[in-house]
Amino acid sequence: MKQRLVVLTGAGISAESGLKTFRDADGLWEGYNVMDVATPQAWQRNPVLVQQFYNERRKQVLAAVPNEAHLQLAQLEEYFDVQIITQNIDDLHERAGSTNITHLHGIITFSQSDVNPSLIYAIDSDELKMGSLCELGSQLRPHVVWFGEAVPMIERAAEICEQADFFMLVGTSLAVYPAAGLIDFVPSDTPKYIIDKKIPAVNQYKNIIKIEKVATEGVKEVAKQLLANG
Repeated sequence: MKQRLVVLTGAGISAESGLKTFRDADGLWEGYNVMDVATPQAWQRNPVLVQQFYNERRKQVLAAVPNEAHLQLAQLEEYFDVQIITQNIDDLHERAGSTNITHLHGIITFSQSDVNPSLIYAIDSDELKMGSLCELGSQLRPHVVWFGEAVPMIERAAEICEQADFFMLVGTSLAVYPAAGLIDFVPSDTPKYIIDKKIPAVNQYKNIIKIEKVATEGVKEVAKQLLANG
């Protein structure tokens, strides 16, 4: 039976594929105020703008390609039960070949009903149009968890973390909750590899191994360590 490797990924892993992601330092995302494009209130106020914003982001995602960090994680499935939990809304883990992925904040290549979020549909192009309706006759919106909305997959993610034999944190500042709290569910004696150019505050946890590198370099280094010890 393979040991379970749980990987929590954030913006840093997709940045090396050329995708810019919201940083709360300036409150802007691709030049937009996030309150104007990434909240339920923004959707109610100006759905055309919100739809346009995510159509642009979707085009960027589809033009991007998985990088070596994504590919390395997929390859580790040969040796481990790899469970990826991602805060990212892109599909780069899927395209790299990973098979067990929990999207905390949704995935931009899907849409959902704006009256029943459990009605989810694949988008067969790079654009979701106004006038595209769900089976209830309501407008389709991006399948993305906006600021102020509940994170429906967080309980499942916590359960996955509780069963980790190894834990890897890649490219996330641990600043966005509830995702940042998932490390609290990892058993204290589980080795925890923290990969980022700027290591977040994790000194309160046991068995921390800090890898102060970009995702592509850090994941490769940790993969070598795991395989050497396996």
